[in-house]
Amino acid sequence: MLTKRIIPCIDVDLDGDGNPAVYTGVNFEDLQYTGDPVEMAKRYNEAGADEFVFLDITASAAGRETMLETVSRVADEVFIPLTVGGGIRTKDDIKETLRAGADKVSINTAALENPDLIDEGARAFGSQCIVISVDARRRYDEEGEYYAEVDGESCWFECTVKGGREGTGVDVVEWAKTAESRGAGELFVNSIDADGTKDGYDIPLTKAVCDTVSTPVIASSGCGGPEDMYEVFTEAGADAGLAASIFHFGDYSIQETKEYLDERGVPVRL
Repeated sequence: MLTKRIIPCIDVDLDGDGNPAVYTGVNFEDLQYTGDPVEMAKRYNEAGADEFVFLDITASAAGRETMLETVSRVADEVFIPLTVGGGIRTKDDIKETLRAGADKVSINTAALENPDLIDEGARAFGSQCIVISVDARRRYDEEGEYYAEVDGESCWFECTVKGGREGTGVDVVEWAKTAESRGAGELFVNSIDADGTKDGYDIPLTKAVCDTVSTPVIASSGCGGPEDMYEVFTEAGADAGLAASIFHFGDYSIQETKEYLDERGVPVRL
């Protein structure tokens, strides 16, 4: 059986002086300074993380390029697979990000605006390098394709773009099928509703995607502890669990999380 992956993630933005810094927020808002991206990458590499994710959270919305110099410095500190996302719009952007030291790129806004980018990226660099990221939010109306029961109500999940700032009207589950068929090697599912709450992953959202595709799914947003990872692995079928604040602020270590999962029969790399 394949082991489940534990993945810390840093959300990176420019501070008031124009320097890259890590921020943590709730529902994609109320961002608080958390640390230096290179120092945090080094710490997670030493802590036993299976992979590491670097997200430039304002590059797409601000229309600027990804912080490749910082990506390169982070890549020098991590010896585990590194995924970089934010501001990646073209095949050349993918190439430059991989050249800077990323093993995989995470694409959200540009893929929704130009789905051919998935095919182009997969053909040029291999599906294993192409991660399609989805920033999903719940909608309680009749405009969706796939519906889930959440707290006694029926809802669907909408893809958003530009860091969750704009809706698209595209159903997440339908988009996951499209991304897979075009060559995405992995799907990175974020929940705006759960983000930063520490109330647990959005199980209905993650399960809806996992039940529909065979491509590996990374569950993200809402993790409050090892028990939430256990739930998203056993109830939703996620292949990897991503977390930020529980690791950033020392609530739990990666080792503690893996031991908790191992004791309950979830296969992890100890």
